[in-house]
Amino acid sequence: MTVLEALKKMFGKSEAEQLAPVPSAPSHAPGHRHDAPQADRPAAVAAPKQDPQPAPAAPIAAEPARSEEPKPARPRREPKPKASVIPWKLEDFVVEPQEGKTRFHDFKLAPELMHAIQDLGFPYCTPIQAQVLGFTLAGKDAIGRAQTGTGKTAAFLISIITQLLQTPPPKERYMGEPRALIIAPTRELVVQIAKDAADLTKYTGLNVMTFVGGMDFDKQLKHLEARHCDILVATPGRLLDFNQRGDVHLDMVEVMVLDEADRMLDMGFIPQVRQIIRQTPPKSERQTLLFSATFTEDVMNLAKQWTTDPSIVEIEITNVANENVEQHIYAVAGADKYKLLYNLVNDNGWERVMVFANRKDEVRRIEERLVRDGVNAAQLSGDVPQHKRIKTLEGFREGKIRVLVATDVAGRGIHIDGISHVINFTLPEVPDDYVHRIGRTGRAGADGVSISFAGEDDSYQLPSIEEKLGRKISCETPPTHLLRAVERKRPQQ
Repeated sequence: MTVLEALKKMFGKSEAEQLAPVPSAPSHAPGHRHDAPQADRPAAVAAPKQDPQPAPAAPIAAEPARSEEPKPARPRREPKPKASVIPWKLEDFVVEPQEGKTRFHDFKLAPELMHAIQDLGFPYCTPIQAQVLGFTLAGKDAIGRAQTGTGKTAAFLISIITQLLQTPPPKERYMGEPRALIIAPTRELVVQIAKDAADLTKYTGLNVMTFVGGMDFDKQLKHLEARHCDILVATPGRLLDFNQRGDVHLDMVEVMVLDEADRMLDMGFIPQVRQIIRQTPPKSERQTLLFSATFTEDVMNLAKQWTTDPSIVEIEITNVANENVEQHIYAVAGADKYKLLYNLVNDNGWERVMVFANRKDEVRRIEERLVRDGVNAAQLSGDVPQHKRIKTLEGFREGKIRVLVATDVAGRGIHIDGISHVINFTLPEVPDDYVHRIGRTGRAGADGVSISFAGEDDSYQLPSIEEKLGRKISCETPPTHLLRAVERKRPQQ
């Protein structure tokens, strides 16, 4: 073969090679971010530049094998059809109209959001969802009174997601600038809200992040620095930490939600919440939603400060007490309450019991006496640090802790299956709190028992509780053997 023939053959191959790699670069596009093809393209362009240089005849003999290289690239075209494998349409989500019920179809929600709602199995709105969305989707502020389990979380999340999808984000935007902010009092509640938000945003491309105390600060910071934050769910203390360090800026918040406002008041978080709200746009330039289990005077004052002409939504629970919970009331002198508690737990061998008291000092004393008398017990109140709270709940969930003593504020967000008994060491001052307390047992279809101790100092609360329940609860005298003195024991190791 002459040199001229070799050169012609070589140039012919290079033209073929120029054509072969080019299609392989777009084949990345359907399944990769925009930076992936950029890594491939320089290699594809650079390869032909080396071929025109004079080269010895020996490598040319090996060239025919290279002509087969483009063939393996063909399977890389396969991801293309995957982008449209599941062409979901709103017509696929069929929900027949029913009298007295509101469908999610009755609101103008984005198809991506409706797809997620169908996946979650929500054909009809709960009462609070129907009422809240009627106001918030029109851009109004709202305050809602609703208990846990009414669907309020989905109500404000659907409103937030709709707002963010309808309004494109600014072109210039830092990583630590959330567009929606949800503040909740406890880690457990933040985690649950974030999980629900992730389920509802999975087809939208919106990013959800969480900031909670008692967890790895650096890990949360890395998540914040890795991508834009659309929806931020946080406890007040940890959010303030990030804000004061300059890692989070709240000047771009379009929607702000304060969940369980009454609980944040009770836990002493309002000063921190005030500091946070000062960093957000004025209330006339953001949408604010506030939810609370009770509408106390303090809660309404906060709502007035932080919202603009809000719509008020109040949802009464039709079935205020779980039918699976058997309710008892023991008439007992205050001096005998601890003996009754200890003997009930010890004689019956109960393994997972929640005890409620009204004050933090009362909770502490009960827990200390139980531990002293050999019962594995722990306490939850507003004074318990977050990291210890998490450890305590895990121990209770795993059965390492038999008795969990809590205040209403600390116990309201606990959702643990398998709690066999709830004991009200003191009757709550607010009837709604009684409903919350006994709702910790009888969950997930299981049977539960609540026992309330009515003494001379708190028995006057019974009529309002019975009015809330819509029925009388018979008052019993505890058996004598349950009032015997407690034998002193060493704490279990």
